[in-house]
Amino acid sequence: MDVRVLRRGDEPVLTAVAPDVFDDPIDPAAAAAFLADPRHHVAVAIEDGVVVGFASAVTYVHPDKPRPELWINEVGVAPTHQRRGLGRRLLDALLDAGRRDNCSEAWVLADRSNTGAQQFYASLGADQSPEDAVMFTFSL
Repeated sequence: MDVRVLRRGDEPVLTAVAPDVFDDPIDPAAAAAFLADPRHHVAVAIEDGVVVGFASAVTYVHPDKPRPELWINEVGVAPTHQRRGLGRRLLDALLDAGRRDNCSEAWVLADRSNTGAQQFYASLGADQSPEDAVMFTFSL
């Protein structure tokens, strides 16, 4: 199993994706724009030329922070490949990207109802925030 972070020019890797890895089909223009931005990161797990898992993140720069932070956006693994350590390998690849970008920390949000995600992140050594954050979404 090959796990790697994609870069500009790797868009063809995303043409063969197993079912239920991403929420929606890959949009080639969006994939190209994502990979063209050096602050965007997507790690993929590839088996026999097919993407069977991914994790995405953004190196987040803010004017009042001395160092950037890595915001982990999403993790997805095909149901046929879950519980094989792929999520851990994908997150490790993203955390390495954050270290290369000199990030001070990485963070991810998970729904309280998603106990699987909470257990997964805790098993990787992540600390759960003591705050009970609420996310608001604005339709644009």
